[in-house]
Amino acid sequence: MDVINFFPPHQGVSLRDLAHEIGATLEDDANGDRVIHSISPVARAGEGQICYLLSRKHKADLEHCAASALICEPSVRSVVPDHIPVLIAKSPAGAFARAGALLHPKAMRPLQVTATSGISSAAYVDPSAKLEADVTVEPMAVIGAGAEIGSGSYIGPGAIIGADVRIGRNCSIAGGASVLAALIGNSVIIHNGARIGQDGFGYAPGPAGMLKLVQVGRVILQDHVEIGANTTIDRGAMDDTVVGEGSKIDNQVQIAHNVRIGRHCAIASGVGIAGSTKIGDGVQIGGATGINGHIVIGDGVTIAGMSGVVSSIPPGSRVGGIPARPLPALLRDFADIMARADERRKKKGDGNE
Repeated sequence: MDVINFFPPHQGVSLRDLAHEIGATLEDDANGDRVIHSISPVARAGEGQICYLLSRKHKADLEHCAASALICEPSVRSVVPDHIPVLIAKSPAGAFARAGALLHPKAMRPLQVTATSGISSAAYVDPSAKLEADVTVEPMAVIGAGAEIGSGSYIGPGAIIGADVRIGRNCSIAGGASVLAALIGNSVIIHNGARIGQDGFGYAPGPAGMLKLVQVGRVILQDHVEIGANTTIDRGAMDDTVVGEGSKIDNQVQIAHNVRIGRHCAIASGVGIAGSTKIGDGVQIGGATGINGHIVIGDGVTIAGMSGVVSSIPPGSRVGGIPARPLPALLRDFADIMARADERRKKKGDGNE
């Protein structure tokens, strides 16, 4: 049976050139002419493929490795078999990421559905919209009145770009996504089914029931932001909802109105951020975390997955748990709970004797 490869191998790059491109050091230049075509996990890597090793605990995977090259840091070099050429890097994961982008550029953006570029005859583009050269619009996409889209950008099938939306250059808006009341920077990726710029969740309770509060703000996504599939980012009520430059947001994340997220943050799947919370630069938030509204998360904070954040967190903190607290305190609480449980088991065992 033929194997369908959605991301075919690269035509080939020499190991010497690859090392230069990814900022790694080729240990033996005699191997520099080896040709690399694709990436692979260590355990099943073969000829023409490159892999990477993060730690000694994966040493067993090397038993069946026949890669043409392996990336690692100096501390684990000794476990790599002599027959595998080695590229030394201070950050193997970063070097491997750059190698993957070079060898499989097609996989770095949402996949184009049709084979042709340009504006599909099955798409609707309002006559007042302005599209620069080299924009691709797939079938059934809708571009609203007054919208502007920069060169090199891609609009997937069934995507909706609302009236007066601005999208920068080299962006990808995948199939089924909707972008309304938003200003999008350059090199932004929005994956399938994401919802950008819809109403924030605002109501005023009263005797007559829940009165809807008007939401007249915008969403601003700065350059190099990536938004995962089925993530929602509500527009601001009277101010803007902002995601800072270089931040990466996973699938199925909810970002409420007026939230401000700093630069180069990473937010994993299932996170919910309530309205008007401010998140600093370089913050990392683990999956399924809930964050209260109207609080401040300082620069460089790390929040463990499945945490409940109810109050502001100082810069540089590492927290977790429900409610979220400093990790040392959380670990002490866990240790105390385990000790008490063990004590109860012992007492129960003594009573049965």
